[in-house]
This record gives sequence, structure tokens and C-alpha cells, in this order.
Amino acid sequence: MKNDGELTEDDVFDCLSILGQSASGLQHTYLCLSVPGRDLKNVSILCNYIYLQKLELPYNKIKDLSCVSHMPHLIILDASHNQLTDFFGFQPPKNLKEVNFSHNQMSVMNDLSAYSSLTKLILDYNSFSAIRGLEKCKRLSHLSLAHNNISRIRGLDHLPLRKLCLRGNLIQKIENLQTLRNLQVLDLSCNQIQSLSGLQNLHLLGNINLESNLVKERSNSCHITVYYANDSKVIPQSITHQKEPIYPIPVFHFQVSAVNKYDPPLEVIAARDHMTHLVYQLMQPQVIFDSTLPSLDAPYPMLVLTGPQACGKRELAHKLCQEFSDYFAYGACHTTRGPYYGEEDGSDYHFVTEEEFQNMIQMGQFVQTMQYGGHWYGLSREAIEGVAREGLACCVHMELEGVYSLKNSYFEPRYVLLIPTVVDNYVCFLKARGFYSSAQMETAVSRIDLYSKTNRELPGFFDNIIPFFTKMLLAKQHTWTKGHKTPNLISWGLYMKSVLSARYFDRIIKNIVVNSCTQCEAMAFHGCSHSRHLFTMAECPNDNSVVDATGELLAANTTEATDLMDSYSRNYQNKIQAQMTPQQTPAVSQSYRFCYFYTLIGLI
Repeated sequence: MKNDGELTEDDVFDCLSILGQSASGLQHTYLCLSVPGRDLKNVSILCNYIYLQKLELPYNKIKDLSCVSHMPHLIILDASHNQLTDFFGFQPPKNLKEVNFSHNQMSVMNDLSAYSSLTKLILDYNSFSAIRGLEKCKRLSHLSLAHNNISRIRGLDHLPLRKLCLRGNLIQKIENLQTLRNLQVLDLSCNQIQSLSGLQNLHLLGNINLESNLVKERSNSCHITVYYANDSKVIPQSITHQKEPIYPIPVFHFQVSAVNKYDPPLEVIAARDHMTHLVYQLMQPQVIFDSTLPSLDAPYPMLVLTGPQACGKRELAHKLCQEFSDYFAYGACHTTRGPYYGEEDGSDYHFVTEEEFQNMIQMGQFVQTMQYGGHWYGLSREAIEGVAREGLACCVHMELEGVYSLKNSYFEPRYVLLIPTVVDNYVCFLKARGFYSSAQMETAVSRIDLYSKTNRELPGFFDNIIPFFTKMLLAKQHTWTKGHKTPNLISWGLYMKSVLSARYFDRIIKNIVVNSCTQCEAMAFHGCSHSRHLFTMAECPNDNSVVDATGELLAANTTEATDLMDSYSRNYQNKIQAQMTPQQTPAVSQSYRFCYFYTLIGLI
């Protein structure tokens, strides 16, 4: 610098940057000038640079900024660490948005009504004693007046502030903040505040700093509700070197991130699992799946059986697919555990190694995966598509973690919970199988409460509940010991009779048949070459002698049939009824007969 701190054209030429179009768009010019730390005192030469949009002059000795009056297109001004005493001592640029006047010698705030575009104003380390002149700054979202001499909070009514910093002032009371509806970050540290009153109704506030204040009573914080809190230093320790006893307020640590990392809930695990498989699947060549139906109103039909370990899920799924092979097919999951006695590869599970399982994940071949007992389990896309290619509904079984993950996908199965009713008998059954260690049995028993809690706290999470009949399963175990390869307990029809009353059966028939015809028609006309099973149907059984074997347990979990209808049936119920006419064509009658297929799912 030459001429005792005067800015010259050569200096300006060296510091210009960002070549671009002028505000009018008619010519190219330099838009940014940055001249920090050069002990400048006179910058009047900048009156000739009318197209500047960003001006940075920090760490100088400037006392006059009247040159800014000749920059109508200026957007950002940084004049921090100078010797300015005049508050906005220039004609207002029309589009000025960000101003930094920190570390200057200003003492009085003037009216800023002419600066209607101002969004960010930093006035730290000055000598302001009051906040004024901001009433017309309707776009101001960031205001910082740290380390001044402000004693009261006022002059901020109805401003759209999102961040307010009043650190290091003389404030004794929190007041006049109730109109700052958009406030998210508030810094009132290093003041003389004695009460937390005044923080009510700030519903978007997520970061509060009240460090180094004089708050005396712990009870003062009881009425404060902080939404979306994400800062660990909300109310730090109070000062302890005062003469009067001051009770320290503990730091409120928001441990959401830590919990999600080290002990994540099932919802978080399921969301991560779904995101992983979705990303890997999108990296593969995209095709139209066989499970994709022509109409969004008709999701691909699936049945998911879930419950604690060894509660009969797999046996029930196999029995269903055997008895109703024209409508259901079993979707075998993949697992990294070894087969139990009697399990067949490809029939019960696909048994693979850990390396093969991880390769399948990276190839986007899974819809959902989960870990249980130190082993991986996963439902592959091919397991579903293989069944869909045959024109059948897919029946699978999985643990609760898998249900959470599958609910994040676009599939809309019916979920049926199988749960033990007598824990002691359930333990005896686990021991009788001889497959499980003591630790595995303890884990299985402990998860009964998890399933019960999920059903209790999330109404509608499961479409229906089937109590686990230990005596019948023990009889099945007895049959296995005689050398039978396949369970031969009772027929599927008798099993259904043992858990459903006749009146309950009739209600399900009446409602689900009428409200499922749209899905059935779509499924029937999808892939005609391989959907031959969907056009023939056995007559609905007519038996009014069904006995309710579950007693009060089933009654407690039984609602009206309309409540048991799945979401997509409820969503389109009115549409279906509007389209129905008194005269039914043969095609519609045929689709009604096919709807018994959905009745079976509703019954379970």
C-alpha cells in the first residue's frame, strides 16, 4: 500500500476476482473485491466500481464507507475489524443482504427501513446499548449482537429471525421473544440472567446456550419444552464462585445419535436395512417384475407369518401352501446358519455362507435382511418373483425385525402374528425339539414380550393374531418322532375351525370378498400365460359348526371384520362400490369366486 493507507487502482486490480455478468446482464465484469489486512484508511477509489456485488475490507483502519453508496448492486459487505463509528453511513444498495460490522466502534443503531433485503447482520464487539431500527427488516433471519452493552431484549418483535446471538451483554431477563416464531438458535451465554422464564412458545427452537449465567433454581427449567433439540450445551453449569449458593444445572445431553448408533430401535434398523437394499437394487439393470400388477389399486398379494422362534410359523406356511397349492406358494428365505435336523436346502431355507450372503446384498438381490442369533436371514427378490411367475400368492415367515423392514417396501402383505399363550408350555416345547441351547431358549422366551408390546402399542401393525397351541404342536413333535417326514397333526381346515368361530368366519367372508374384487381382477388378468390357477376356484366351505377354541384370548383380539380389512382394501372400498351394478357379468362373477383366495388370507 502506498500514499499512507490509500487504496490505488493497482491494488484493486490485484484483488478483483470472480469474472461474471453484471447485474444488467449486458457486460462481463469482476464481481468480487477482497482487500483484507492492509491498514487501509481511504477507499474512496471504489466509487468507480459500481458493478461490485461482494466487497470485503476486514482488518483495516477504515472510518468512512461512503463509497458503498455508488454500488447499487452490492449484495455482501464485510467491513469487520475497522474503525467505523457511523452506523450504515452510506446510501442503501437495493439488494444488500449480508453485512458484517463486527469489531468496530459503533454505539447507536439507526433506522434500517431502507434495507428491506437485509437477511444477515453481524454487529459483534461494538458499543451498542439498545436494539432499535430493525422493525422493517422483514427478511432478517440472522442477527448477532454479541459482546455489546445491551441490557434489555427488545425491538425484535415479529422479525423472521432463525438465529439470534446476544452473547456477552448485560441482559438480566429473557423477554420479548414470544413473537419470534421462526427462532431456531438462541445464544444468551455470558449474561446476568437469573430466570429461564420467557422461553415459552418457541416451538422451532432447537439450540439454546445459557452458559455462564446466574440461574439459581433448578425448578425454573421444568416448564420449558424444546423441540428438535440437537445441541448438547443447552443449559450448562452455572457460576459457582458467587457468594450466594447457586445450584448448578446439569448439562442436558441429547443422546439420540448415540442411541441410534449403539442401541438402535427396530425402526431405525429397518430403515437402514431398507435403504441399503434399495440403493443396491437401483444399481442393477431395472426390469418390470413379475409381481408388478397393472393397477396401483391392486398390490401383489402376500402373506407374512411372524412370531417368536419355533412358534409354528414355518410349519404353518408349509401346511397352507400344501392344502391350498392352487393359490399359495412358499417363498424360501436365505440364511447363513446351518440346517436343523429335517430341514432341506431350497425347501425350508436356502443355506448359504456368510460371503455368499454379503455378495447377494451387494448385488441388490434382497428385499429385506436381518440378524438373529448371530446369523443372517434374508428374503430375496427371486423368492417372491418365482412365486409371482406362477400366478400365485407368496407366503413367507420371518421375525419381527424382518416385518419392520418389509413394511418400508412397496409390498403390502397381510401380517399374521403367531404368539405363545402359555410360556411354560412353550419352554417345554423348545426343550423337546432339542435344537436350541439355554441361551437361545431364553432369547426366544424374552421376545414374547417384544411381540406383545408391539401389538399393544401399534394397533393395526398385525392384521390378525393366532394363539400358539402348545399341546397341538407337542402332538406334532410326537408325530415327528415316529418317523413322519411331514407334520400330520390335523388338517388345515380343522386348524382354522379351532381358532375361528362360525360368526367370525361369516363376517370375514362377507366383507373381504366384496372389498377385494379389484385386487383379484388385476391379479387374474396379469400374466395370463402363467396364471391358470387364478381362474378356477373351489366353493367356499359352508360349516356353521365351528367351535371357538381360543376363548377370551381371541375375543380380546377380535374386531369387526371391516377393521380387519387391509389398508388397500379400505382405501378403495368406496370406488369399488360405486362401480358395482345390480347386473353382474360372468367375468365379474368369476372374479368374485376368485376372491375367496383373499378370504383365506383374511381368515388367518
